[in-house]
Amino acid sequence: MAPGHRPPACGATRPRDPWAARAYLEAIAGYNPGERLLAYPGSPLLALSWLRPQDRLIACELVPAAAARLARAFGKDRRAKVITIDGWTALAAYVPPKERRGLVLVDPPFEAPGEFDRLADHLARAHRKWATGTYLLWYPIKDVAETERFARNIAGLGIAKILRAEVGIAVPQDKSLAGKSLIGSGLLLVNPPWRLETELQSLLPALAGVLRRDRQGAARLDWLAAEK
Repeated sequence: MAPGHRPPACGATRPRDPWAARAYLEAIAGYNPGERLLAYPGSPLLALSWLRPQDRLIACELVPAAAARLARAFGKDRRAKVITIDGWTALAAYVPPKERRGLVLVDPPFEAPGEFDRLADHLARAHRKWATGTYLLWYPIKDVAETERFARNIAGLGIAKILRAEVGIAVPQDKSLAGKSLIGSGLLLVNPPWRLETELQSLLPALAGVLRRDRQGAARLDWLAAEK
């Protein structure tokens, strides 16, 4: 969602565990005084809330109006910069960064055919240039067969340390509807931080339980590629 998007008001409970959920809810609360959810900041502002003083964030947005809106949301924070550029072009241009460590978040719109193949191809190119970087790739789950094919393609790239995390919120009732309705979402994490797997082991089932529809939902956490 874009900064400032206002979803329906709703209550929220704070998980006793794990750390990742607490950090997320605390960041959301920073944009919502009181107990009601009135505004969702979106991933760029969430990332900004977790930056250290010495960190920097480059956000890429192709649509000029959306880029301008995001820049206004960042305000005068010198750590963050918005560039009006296609994300695939930016991935080639800004990797590797000048810092030795960093995170690349790739969040395609998945509005055009072939996005899964494109994501695998660009990951392979970026990884050849910066093998020690951490990559976080988001993808929707609409057609299970399609996402499984994508996972096989990623596993065949020869890249080490790829963790897959998925949350399913529904089971397709009709095969003819495959690819037309969102039934879950997933993340691929290349070179994930230490102990993140442990955090996700408790976080993902909790998310699946909260988000599932009609009591249908499940979580999956596994390694597509282990450390070499």
